Amino acid sequence: MSIERREFLQQLALAMGGMALLGTTGMASADEVKEKPVHDMSSMPASWMGKEQIAMLMYPGFTAQDLVGPQYMFANLMGAKVCLVAQSREPVMSDTGLAIMPTHTFDDCPRDLDILFIPGGSTGTLEAMENKILIDFVMDRGSRAKWISSVCTGSLVLGVAGLLQGYRATSHWVMRDLLKNVGAIPVDARVVQDRNRITGAGVTAGLDFGLTFIAKLRDQNYAETVQLLAEYAPEPPFNAGTPKTAPTSATKMTEDMFVGYIDRANASMKKAALNFNGVE
Repeated sequence: MSIERREFLQQLALAMGGMALLGTTGMASADEVKEKPVHDMSSMPASWMGKEQIAMLMYPGFTAQDLVGPQYMFANLMGAKVCLVAQSREPVMSDTGLAIMPTHTFDDCPRDLDILFIPGGSTGTLEAMENKILIDFVMDRGSRAKWISSVCTGSLVLGVAGLLQGYRATSHWVMRDLLKNVGAIPVDARVVQDRNRITGAGVTAGLDFGLTFIAKLRDQNYAETVQLLAEYAPEPPFNAGTPKTAPTSATKMTEDMFVGYIDRANASMKKAALNFNGVE
């Protein structure tokens, strides 16, 4: 019989709380299993059940992995509500051709959020930074959100919305220094927290970002269980995930991919920041 992921997490929570699903004297009979409540959560710490309102922004050309990794983690927060928010109800196409259906629009997204999250992208992110309707939404929800967060170049969107001025933050390594354009302090780290801002570096850093967030919202034990549930034990075949470890040829090839893009991003950020926030 198939089990919903959240139900499976609840069963794991029983184990974390020291309870045995099938009793303490050995394997239960089929009749005993039927009679026992499957989800007796009486020993679960009260702090494990939350009621967070989480909004995850989507825009044309966003990077799907920036969103999907953290969404998996957030979706395993018992009691939390995760909203996939876009300007309309139409499917949103990612930069690699993966379309995702929004659950909310800017208009019906909860007004008061516990977490506002922005994914990154490439040219789609530049267009998002120049989209006044989108930036107005980010500014509005961000003005009240308890936590403001991003992965990859999503931090540039937060910056243009005026939400990173004076904050330490990270982004994809190619674009990280552009955070200076919006008054942020670039940091070379996979996950960076400065007060109630949490930002992740490029793409796959979203998994580390998500687990870091879960540990803060619940506790380390909870986060470790979600990590195990995801079987997140990375063993990459190559040690080329950062410029510090990648071959020079790979680093140069990656940098060459962004020739012209960084100039456009610079111009877009300065223009958008000036228009929306008066930042020069």
